[in-house]
Amino acid sequence: MKSVWSESCSLPKREPLAGDLRADAVVIGAGMAGILTAFFLQQQGITTIVLEANEIASGVTKNTTAKITAQHNLIYDTLITDFGEEQAQQYAQANLLAVQQYQKLVEIRGISCHFEQRPAYVYSLDNAERIQKEVDAANRLGIKAGFTTHTALPFGVQGAVKFPDQAQFNPLEFINDIARDLTIYEHTMVREVKDNVVITDHGKVTAKNIAVATHYPFINAPGYYFMRMHQQRSYVVALENAPQLDGMYIDADEQGYSFRNYGDLLLLGGAGHRTGKNQTGGSYKQLQAAAKDFYPQSQVRYQWSAQDCMTLDGVPYIGNYSASTPNLYVATGFNKWGMTSSMVAAMLLSDQIAGKENPNAEVFSPQRFKVNASVGNLMKDGAQSVAGLTAQLLHVPATELEQLENGHGGVVDYDGEKVGVYKNESGETFLVSTRCPHLGCQLEWNPDELTWDCPCHGSRFDYKGKLIGNPALRDLQTE
Repeated sequence: MKSVWSESCSLPKREPLAGDLRADAVVIGAGMAGILTAFFLQQQGITTIVLEANEIASGVTKNTTAKITAQHNLIYDTLITDFGEEQAQQYAQANLLAVQQYQKLVEIRGISCHFEQRPAYVYSLDNAERIQKEVDAANRLGIKAGFTTHTALPFGVQGAVKFPDQAQFNPLEFINDIARDLTIYEHTMVREVKDNVVITDHGKVTAKNIAVATHYPFINAPGYYFMRMHQQRSYVVALENAPQLDGMYIDADEQGYSFRNYGDLLLLGGAGHRTGKNQTGGSYKQLQAAAKDFYPQSQVRYQWSAQDCMTLDGVPYIGNYSASTPNLYVATGFNKWGMTSSMVAAMLLSDQIAGKENPNAEVFSPQRFKVNASVGNLMKDGAQSVAGLTAQLLHVPATELEQLENGHGGVVDYDGEKVGVYKNESGETFLVSTRCPHLGCQLEWNPDELTWDCPCHGSRFDYKGKLIGNPALRDLQTE
C-alpha cells in the first residue's frame, strides 16, 4: 500500500556503489535525516557520500504524516520534570529552529513541496488540567502556546494546547530537491563498520567521520541501542470528501487519533501498536470505522503505515554513537516526530562533524541515562525481549499447516518443526523461519500488512521472508 506521497512524487534512481572510495564523511541511510545531514555537510565543504540499502526515502520518510512541529504531544511539562529546565529549553529551541530551517530552505531554494504554515494542536477528550500544564510549560520555555476548547474536530474536547506557526509539507517533493546534488549510492547495504571504513557488498568507503542514520541502528555494540529502544507501528487513511481543518491535531491519549489535511484530502492516523503485537489485525478497519463515524460522507483513497523508534525517555539519541567512538555518530529514536527530528539531527551532527559547538546538543546525547524517565520503559522492553527469545526457544505451536485457512498466516508445526506460514487466497503456501536474524527473537504475523514482525526490536519481513526494515541485515531463511 503506497502513501499519498509515493503516489504523487517519484524520485530519480541512483546507481549502487561500484568499488572503493574515500570521502571526508559517510552518511549511512538516505531518509530525511541522512539526506539533510549530507546536505549540510556538503554546504560546509565536507565531501560526503550517502549509502542507502534500498532507495532514497524508501523507509519511514515516504510513510510519515509529514508534520513539521516543535509540539511533540505533551512533552514539555515532562521534560522539565525529568531533564530540568535548561535541557528542556535545549529541546524546545532545537525543534523551533528545525521548523524555521525547513521554511528557510523552502523559500531560498524555491522548493515546490506543498509547504504550508499551520498551527499544531494536542487535544484531550477528558483532561483539561493536563493540557493547561503543557501550555504553562511551553510558555515557560519560550514557546508561544495557548489553551483553547474550540477546535475544528468532529467532536468536543475538554481542552487543547495550540502552537502557532508550525508546518506541513510533502516530504518526497522536498527531499527530491535537497538530494539533487548529493553523492548517493542506492541498493548498497552496509554490512559492517571497522574504524574509519564502511564495508558494503559493492566496495568500501573510507572516511574520517561516519554517521548512522538508518532509522534503527544496525551496529549492536558499542552503543547497545537494541536495549534502549523499541519500535511502534501506526496507520493512516487519506480521506476524500472530508472537511478542511484549521491545523494539525493529535490526541494526548496514545490510543486516540491524529488529523491533518493535504490538498483536498484529510489524513486520519492512529490504531497503533508495538511492532510484532498485531496478531489479530484490524488496524485499518478501526481507522475506516472511525472515518465513517467522524465523516459519514468520506471515502478512503489511500492507506499506509509507518514505524517509529521509541526511546526510553522520549528524547531522540543524536550525537556520538558511543563514548568510545569519537568519529562515529548516530541519529535515531525520533518518537513519532521524524520530520522535525530529522532536521534537528542534521543540524546537530553536521555541527559536530565540522567541529562546531551546538548549544542544544546536550539533551540529545546518546550517552545520557535519566533514571526516572527511563527505568520503567527499560524494564518493559527487557521483559519483551526475554519473552520473544523464550517463545522462539520453547513455544510449541498448536496449529498444523493443514489447519491454517487460506488468506491467513501464523506460526505452525510443520514436520515437527516450528515455521512461519502464509497461505494466500488460492492456497499457495510460503514458509519462512520464525527466528529473527537480528538477535533471535520469535517473529509474529501481522495480518494487516502480510508481514513477519519482530516484537523485540522491530525488524520486519514480507511473507516471502524478504527484509523490509532493520535492525536485521538479511532475509529470513525459507523452507
